[in-house]
Amino acid sequence: MAEAEELPRTIVRRVVKDKLSRCSEEGDISVHKDALLAFSESARIFIHYLSATANDICKESKRQIINAEDVFKALEETEFTEFARPLRASLEEFRRKNAGKKAAMSKGKGNETKKKRKSEGESSDKGEDDDSQGDQRDES
Repeated sequence: MAEAEELPRTIVRRVVKDKLSRCSEEGDISVHKDALLAFSESARIFIHYLSATANDICKESKRQIINAEDVFKALEETEFTEFARPLRASLEEFRRKNAGKKAAMSKGKGNETKKKRKSEGESSDKGEDDDSQGDQRDES
């Protein structure tokens, strides 16, 4: 297995421990290295299977870019429908957060653009003044 295909171990460990701690009343649960490897490999295979199915759905629609709806259809087609509702909720939350970030960034860029235009206008005004003075000197 190539390293590029491996999922980050720290993320897998964090997800597994978080989920297990929610399911267990005992609190902190230790997970053997082999179990983490099994979780990681299972997740990788699931991602490959789901993405291949979503890709097939995309190609059937004569498109080249997989979108979120292709993934939801792939979940249904692979009989993992129980994942669709939490995934939709996560996707909506992600979109809401990104919409807020984009709005904030566009406001910031708008102000920067105004400032830049203003400073460019001032420098071009000064340049015009210099040129007009130069023209007046040449005439004298």
